[in-house]
Amino acid sequence: CETCSKEEAKYRCPRCMKYSCSLLCVKKHKLALSCNGVRDKTAFVPVNEFTDLNLLSDYRFLEDVGRTADAAARHPIVHSPSTKKLLYCLRNKARRCDIDLRTLPIGFTKRRENSTTFNFTEKKFYWHLKLIFPHCHAEYTLKGVPDDKTLADILKPYIDPVESDPVVCQRLKTYTMSPQSDVQILMKIENRKQNSIRYNELDASRSLLDNLKGKIIIEYPTLFVVLKTLKNDMVVLRQDASEAAESSDSESSSLSSMEEGEIRDSS
Repeated sequence: CETCSKEEAKYRCPRCMKYSCSLLCVKKHKLALSCNGVRDKTAFVPVNEFTDLNLLSDYRFLEDVGRTADAAARHPIVHSPSTKKLLYCLRNKARRCDIDLRTLPIGFTKRRENSTTFNFTEKKFYWHLKLIFPHCHAEYTLKGVPDDKTLADILKPYIDPVESDPVVCQRLKTYTMSPQSDVQILMKIENRKQNSIRYNELDASRSLLDNLKGKIIIEYPTLFVVLKTLKNDMVVLRQDASEAAESSDSESSSLSSMEEGEIRDSS
């Protein structure tokens, strides 16, 4: 058992493949790793390990996607003029701020979750925001984050040794025990090939709006908070000529792959 290391393992988690000996250890491992225990239907399988069961699983997965898309297309909200007007307004306001905001059809998980709004009186966005702390297997969802708030202020309740909540601080101990200079905020670059994932580094001292300018956002921003010494294969794209050209060349060819990935994620 990978939880208690005392008893012989009897179960294996379909999600993270961890071995457990009892229901108690199963619950402990789910709590510690934020694991839901549900098999990842989109997990990569090498060709030499691909079996008839994997083929059947993919076939059923595509059937489920088809049913979900069909149900979404029939949903009355899709054809609601007020819904279309709201989405058009959000995209238009984002474009004026030099942000390429893209929305998904009704029925997709990110579309359903998104609570981003634009306040016409204050003339600013209140973003739906997701923070992911990969080194602690933790993620948090924030709602109504004003676009003029700095990333440093957004992260204070989570990784600041003094101002963070005690429970959160304990869970993110790896971050709170590390020097603040080692913390790096990354955001995935959209419209790239699936085998060429790259990230932009954001400036913690600048506002959320300033950091999102010139970037593509699918529904809402997802920020990865990492430690420079532990980020491993998370490649940060530098703004030099060669990489800018690479990003431009791959944009059109990777658009369909991105959309397919969003469909698989949403189901």
